[in-house]
Amino acid sequence: MNIRESELPGIGCKFEVITKSNEKMVIVIHDDGRREMYHFDADHEESVSSISLRDSEARQIAAILGGMVYRPQALDTIEMAFEGLSIEWFKVENNAPAVQQTIGSLAIRKTYNVTVIAILKKNMKKFFNPGPDSIIDAGDMLVLSGERHEIKRIIKEVLSAGGDS
Repeated sequence: MNIRESELPGIGCKFEVITKSNEKMVIVIHDDGRREMYHFDADHEESVSSISLRDSEARQIAAILGGMVYRPQALDTIEMAFEGLSIEWFKVENNAPAVQQTIGSLAIRKTYNVTVIAILKKNMKKFFNPGPDSIIDAGDMLVLSGERHEIKRIIKEVLSAGGDS
């Protein structure tokens, strides 16, 4: 992730954030405590959405995003019932080795002992229990299940832009 900070004299401070998947967000923190957030598509110079928050609202959202406010009770039950099993969502990054590959050609289950439970495409089309012929595209949200260290390994090696394969 790339973050660029710049002063806005008489206004406050601006942070431009570019994620690893090339999504852009601009956050403006005003001197009076207000926050404005703007979201941009990778291909557009104008924001596609924005929100304005008071200081207290921004702090509450920061706590939620940081995981300090809420931990689903179901997670405790799942962790106890399936100790060692992890279910994670991961958005396939642009230029990842998995892009335009099938689940079968990547040998995900054999190589990583990880199962792709579902794929949510950019157009919001959902594929539950996708088969070995399912093609992985950049921007796909994959729901993965397996041991945490194996999920981390597949993310690093084939689902991230800096993949090792």
